[in-house]
This record gives sequence, C-alpha cells and structure tokens, in this order.
Amino acid sequence: MSDDTAWRRSPGPGPLLLGVRHHGPGSARAVRAALDAARPRVVLIEGPPEADALIPLAADPEMRPPVALLAHAVDEPGRSAFWPLADFSPEWVALRWALEHEVPARFIDLPATHTLAWERQEDPCEPDGGSGSGQQQIRVDPLAALAEAAGYDDPERWWEDVVEHRGGAGERDVFAPFAAVAEAMGALRETYGAGGRDRDPVREAHMRLRLRAAQREFGEQVAVVCGAWHVPALHAKSTVAADRELLKGLPKVKADLTWVPWTNRRLARASGYGAGIDSPGWYGHLFRAPDRPVERWLTKVAGLLREEDRIVSSAHVIEAVRLAETLAVMRGRPLPGLGETTDAVRAVLCEGSDVPLALVQDRLVVGDVLGEVPEAAPAVPLQRDLAREQRRLRLKPEALERELELDLRKETDAGRSRLLHRLRLLGVGWGEPAQSRGSTGTFRETWRLRWEPELSVRVAEAGVWGTTVEGAATGRAEADAVQASDLADVTGLAEHCLLAGLPDALPVVMRALADRAALDTDVGRLAQALPALVRSLRYGDVRGTDTRALAEVAAGLAERVFVGLPSACAALDADAADEMRGHVDAVHTAVGLLGETAGQAGPGHSDLRLRWRAVLRTLSGRDTVPGVLRGRAVRILLDEGELEPQEAARLMGLVLSPGTPPADAAAWIEGFVGGSGGGGMLLVHDERLLGLVDAWLTGVPAEAFTDVLPLLRRTFSVYEPGVRRTIGELVRRGPGERLRGGTGQAGGTPGFGTEPDTGRADAVLPVLRLLLGLGEGEEAEELDNDLVGAGR
Repeated sequence: MSDDTAWRRSPGPGPLLLGVRHHGPGSARAVRAALDAARPRVVLIEGPPEADALIPLAADPEMRPPVALLAHAVDEPGRSAFWPLADFSPEWVALRWALEHEVPARFIDLPATHTLAWERQEDPCEPDGGSGSGQQQIRVDPLAALAEAAGYDDPERWWEDVVEHRGGAGERDVFAPFAAVAEAMGALRETYGAGGRDRDPVREAHMRLRLRAAQREFGEQVAVVCGAWHVPALHAKSTVAADRELLKGLPKVKADLTWVPWTNRRLARASGYGAGIDSPGWYGHLFRAPDRPVERWLTKVAGLLREEDRIVSSAHVIEAVRLAETLAVMRGRPLPGLGETTDAVRAVLCEGSDVPLALVQDRLVVGDVLGEVPEAAPAVPLQRDLAREQRRLRLKPEALERELELDLRKETDAGRSRLLHRLRLLGVGWGEPAQSRGSTGTFRETWRLRWEPELSVRVAEAGVWGTTVEGAATGRAEADAVQASDLADVTGLAEHCLLAGLPDALPVVMRALADRAALDTDVGRLAQALPALVRSLRYGDVRGTDTRALAEVAAGLAERVFVGLPSACAALDADAADEMRGHVDAVHTAVGLLGETAGQAGPGHSDLRLRWRAVLRTLSGRDTVPGVLRGRAVRILLDEGELEPQEAARLMGLVLSPGTPPADAAAWIEGFVGGSGGGGMLLVHDERLLGLVDAWLTGVPAEAFTDVLPLLRRTFSVYEPGVRRTIGELVRRGPGERLRGGTGQAGGTPGFGTEPDTGRADAVLPVLRLLLGLGEGEEAEELDNDLVGAGR
C-alpha cells in the first residue's frame, strides 16, 4: 500500500489533528495507531520550535524517559520552563514514531524566546494551553467539564472508562476517538471561549502559521499532535495577516534549550505541575503491559510488599484480582481501574491497613523513576563538569532519597564530600547533611541525597561563576565574602570553604573575616562567630587543609571575646541573660577545641584556656552579672577541675542565703544545674549541693515561691526521668540518710553496699570467660585477678 493510499483512508480533507491528553497512555496508544494508519509525511508536535534540533536525540539508546525539554534565558538562567515527556506521553510516542519511520518531526508551539519573556504566572506546559493570567475569568478544566457532562464526579475515573479501558479497536476505528474528542472540545470552546487562558489565542496563532508552512512544504499529509483543547482553534478559519497581528510585538529573550532528566514525582499533580496526573506509575504500567494489566499490577504490588517482609502469597494475589474485578462490575466500570485495584490491595494484601498502602502509593502508583539523557545533549560547561565528577566519584543521581555514609579517610569518599559541599555552596541542593547514626568523629559524614529536575536549572544559574564545579564554587565564595556584612556569615563561609576544599578562596574569605572581626564590637556577635570558626579547625587534619591562618584569626577573636565578655554580661534582663548563657557555653566549647590546636596559632596563644578560666572566675564573682551566668561560670569551673567541690558548695551557700532575692537565687541554680549538662547527676552524687538546694527551696517565702516556680520547673524538667526519680528518693530520705544496700546503715549510695559482694561477682566470671573466648588457663586466671583487684 502506498503512502498516498494510506493517507486517503484518514477521515476528511486537510491535516490530521490528533487532540490528546498530555501524559495519557490511552492517547499515546491511539496516536501510535493513528500514525501507523495514516502514514503522514511530517509530524507536528506541541512544543517550543527551538527544540527541533534536539529531536534526533530522542532516538539515542541512552535517552530514557521521563525526560523534559528545558528552556532557560541565557542572561537569566533562573527564568526557565520545562516540557516534560514520559514514555506514555503522546508527544513522545509521536517523536519516536517519526524517527523510526524517517519522517520529519517539528515543534509548533510558541517559541520559548517569547514564553520565557512573559511573566510566568502559570506553568507553560499545562495541557490546556499553559500560560495565561487567569484574571479575566475562571480557568476551565476541559477534562472535568466533560466528566461532569457524562455524570462522573471524578475526571480521572471518567478518563479511564472512556479512554484507558477501551478495547483493541480495529484499524478502521483508529481515528474515531480523535473525532469524538475534537467534537467535545469544540462544544466547550463555543461555550467558554478561551476558558480563562488569555495567552492561548497567541499560541494557537503561531501553531496555525507553522501548520500552513508545513502544508506548503509537504501538502496535506500533515499530522498534528497537540492538546485536545487546541484542536478547535486549529480547525478555525483565520487569515495569515490576523495570526501575524496577534504575534506582533511579543517580548523576547535569548533562550537555550536542552534535554534534562525528569522524574515520575514531577509528573504527578501533587508536585504542582499544571499538566500533572495523579498516578504516573500506574499510567506507565498500563502503557507498557502487553496484556492482563490488573494481574500484572497486583503481582508487582505483591513483590514490593514481600520486599518489606510482609506475608503475601499467590493466593492473596488471586483473591485481590477477583475482588478488583467484582468491584468493577458492581460500579459499572468496563475494567478495574486504579480505584478498584487500590481497594483490593488495601483489603487483601494490606489486611485493611493504610500504612503499607501508603508505600504502594509512593513507590508504585507514583514511582521514583529518574530519566536519563545522552552525553550528546547540549549542556552548559558546568553541567558537563558535574557529570564528569559524578562518573569519577561513582555518585549517580537518583530520584529516590537515600542516605550516604562517608569515611573521609578514604580518597573517594573525601572527593564525594567536597563535591557535595561545593554544590551546596553554589545553591545546588543535591545533598543535605544529616545526623550520623554511627560514629560522630570528624572523619565521618552522613548525607541525604535526592536529585530533583529543578537542580538542572540551579546548575545553569551557577554557570555564571565558572565552568567547573571547583572554579564556580571558588568564585561564588569569594563574591559572597566580599558582599557579606555579618561576621557570622563570613565565619560560616570560611567553614564551607574548608569543607568544600577550596584553598584558592580562603585568602579572600580570611581577609574579609579579619576586616569584619576588627570592626565588630558586639561581644555577642563575636561569641556567635567564634564556634563556627573553631569548628573549621577540626577539618584540617582529616581533609589535609592548612588552617594556620584560620587558627590565628580564631585566637585573636577569642582574645577579644575574653576582654569584652565581663562588661557585656552586666545588667542584662532575663532574656538577654539566657541568650548570653548560650554564647558562654559555645565559647567554652570553642576554647577547648582551640586549645587542642594552639600550636597552629603560635606560642602567644598557648594559654587560651587559662585566660578563659580567669574570665569565668571574674563572671562568677561579680554581683552585677545575672545569676544564671554566675551559676554557669561556677559550674564550668567545677567541671574543669579549677574549683574544688567545697568551694562550689560555699558559693552556692552564699547565693542561697536568706539575703539573696529568691528570683536571683533560682536563676543561679538554673545556671549551675540546669540544662542538659549533667546537672541532675551532680545533685545525685554531691549530697552537700543537694542539701543546700533542698534547704533553700523549703525556706523560700510563700509569696515569692510562685515567682520562682516557672524557673525551677524549667531547671528540673530537662532531667532524665531516672535522675528526677533518684533525686526525689534522696530528698524523701533526707540528706545524710543514704542507705546501705537496704540494710538501714547510713553512708552508702542508694542501691549499692559499702563493700563489694565477691560471691555475686564470682558468679559472672564463667560468662565473661565465654564471651572473651578464654579457657581455664593462665589468661582466665589473670582476668579473675584483674576483676577482683578492680572490685577492691
């Protein structure tokens, strides 16, 4: 049969207009059948014409949908638009058909140069036209309008019944669905006009001009695959002059286009995509299943549930299929749809629970598929360098979120860490740091990775900083350091540069850091900036980074904090005192870390800890310093061994004397034993301190008790339940009345005797030998002697 004979079998004169639903598997099958029957000489597809040169890449073996055409403004990469395509999208099927049959394929929608120039108030990829202000009238959903006219309250269910569940029609019927849809859309356009999409007439004018050009070149053997909403407009009579008049004066920007990977989640309506569908995974299954789609789907669900250690047998699957078919009959549906299969999965495979059903919804109904594009696709230099780094480090982008544990002592893991930190610095949030569930050493890092299609836009935006990931991150860090006005921002930037391995950016960042630190006189901001700066010093050893300059700046910053802190802590209100207490704790931790690396800062900074302890002694003894800060300073000195327990008890006794206002005394207690620093255990093990607190608390006047109660509740509420229970027991028994192992003798610790019970200790020795793999020889005897000596 010749091509002309095949074409004459299509209904009516003129071009073949195939109105489709974007991302509809039924439409995709119908388009393929119609193209096979009609054999057009050219296929026109709704999409940006600048992408015509990218069409041959759709035949590349490395191209795996879902993918998307990405258009972005050259001078403003953040202004972008996507045209997503799945393997069950009619447009993708039309592209593949044209390439397989060596037929030209062209895009005919409004050029991206105009689309990007418009204020994008709506997604330009929506099925019914995409962009438009929608301010003149309410936007019409064609699918919902047709479903309502058919008596359906769910557009998706109506679409499944009339399109997705159609049987295999013969060749003579392949054009009938498109004729019916075109007639329905024509009625809607007569009623609603543009349907609230005031930009659609402009887009449709450009489509008509492109259609006329194709007809002049190829004759009437032209097939058009576009959103069904546009079919009546392409049928309408309009002059070339009128269409050109609509396109006159449109704004323009210079645009670049390429293919980028897409995900099923971004095809879903829940992601905010205007042309989204509720169930991309289900639709993909319907498109790819050769037969018995319900049985194959439920088998796939059973496999997923078995992977999650749920008991699902073949009998469960058979029963679920029967239930889905029965529900379809009862609901008057031609075949079981997603609703019937979901109900069957819940009732039979999930035993009525929505918890495993949510997993099925997430993994299968929506899905975590991430498409792939070939290396030959156009890309900005930064994107190509990122792809090379991903291959070198064996770090493949994935749509499914996953955790990545890194050991920075290994070269590959260190490289992965640097890459992820550099991307974060560039605003490409592929990975986010997470709390490690294992070791907390500086050589360990945990990341939570998930690639989103929008990150391709972020990479394009970051291309203005350089052509490689390292170069772009360096340029971005230097620019941020120059523009930063806050000292804490610059210290954080220095930390990021060390984590990302950007030695070339550090000189600029360090100069900015020294300048900001010299000009900033606020002790609170200096104290806030110091911890991040000192934390960065820890990365020098494991990452092989020279941090001597950083240590020098950190030591100088610490000196300024020491000088200004006592005066900054005077005459603070309660809220300011609480905030300053956090700064004191942070500085104490930072000084400890800085003291460990004092050698890097030179001999003049080797006694930072001594000077810090002198500052704490000053704080602890000044009456003008709020009680919470004085108590905290005493507690730190006690923990550091710089204050004897007797001296700490004396200071507490002075503070809790009747002459001290109850509120100030309660604040001192909050600073001394409050928070999560082990204050509860201190009271458990130091009977004198507990007795002082107990005596003071029982002596607080009734009229002042209600004022100090909130602070006391906050102090003791953070203790572990066991600690609170033990303190309660000690208070109940009274100070000095700790019992000896329940024998009534004083002087012991609750639950413990004054002497070890050797008989009970000997009972565990055989088990210890077994656990340690020791026999009855000399090693076992040595273990026994060691344990006995330790007990004594």
